[in-house]
Amino acid sequence: MSIQVKLKDIIEEMEIQFEESRSLLNIITGEIVLVTSEDLRAAEDEKPFDHLPEWEQENRMIAMDVVENFENYIELPTIYEVNEYEIMENFCLTVSDQRKQESLLRAIKGKGAFRRFKDKIIDLELEEQWYSYRDEQFKQIAIEWCQENNVNYIE
Repeated sequence: MSIQVKLKDIIEEMEIQFEESRSLLNIITGEIVLVTSEDLRAAEDEKPFDHLPEWEQENRMIAMDVVENFENYIELPTIYEVNEYEIMENFCLTVSDQRKQESLLRAIKGKGAFRRFKDKIIDLELEEQWYSYRDEQFKQIAIEWCQENNVNYIE
């Protein structure tokens, strides 16, 4: 495989995924595509789609290519492989100020943890540290994914 993919593109794609979608790298073109489960199902059904709006037709054509040429695609790390809660928890443990660390760890317990955590890092003025930590974690996941799949990447 001689394509080169920008790490930044992989990371951005990992950040915008949602539950009913899959991000895939086309190993022939180097293009990263996002397809919804709905488009993949429709592509497999092979129902006509020329009545759909242009953007939906484009999405459907991408999904059809994924279905027909699946061997040309590798799935990027999914939202399940990028455990953002774990990243958040590990960040809390890197905070050296004991009082701030305990406050953050309390914030991430139970329902609403992400929202409370975001509020707390603003209160404690740790926002910049959090985002650089999170970016570094996403970068590591992307690098490991590239290495596991023999994908050449550029930073």
